Amino acid sequence: MAVPFVGSVVAFVVALLVGGLAIYASARLVVGVDDYGRAVVTALFGAIAWALTAWIPLVGPVLALVAWVWVIKWRYAGGWVKAAVVGLIAWVAALVILAVVNTLFGLGIGAFGVPGV
Repeated sequence: MAVPFVGSVVAFVVALLVGGLAIYASARLVVGVDDYGRAVVTALFGAIAWALTAWIPLVGPVLALVAWVWVIKWRYAGGWVKAAVVGLIAWVAALVILAVVNTLFGLGIGAFGVPGV
């Protein structure tokens, strides 16, 4: 019974670290912040914001995207435009990271904290 739970926890942690890595790379490039721990926490808060808003009928996905960008804006200086750019680059970075990791190791993991990947 403990093995599936442990596997789920490991998958969650790996996906969170991947999402954090994508945000870290993007934030370092766009706003010059070199703090991986901050990026992982941002990924976690972004995922929570997404989960709390995405379910709302009709406007959920748009509201969730705004909430996710708001979390980035809250965690990093630079305003809405830089936060949106950080988010876009993080999304692309997550796709690249996952393509490489999943191709090399065949893990089939996602990126927690970066929507749509």
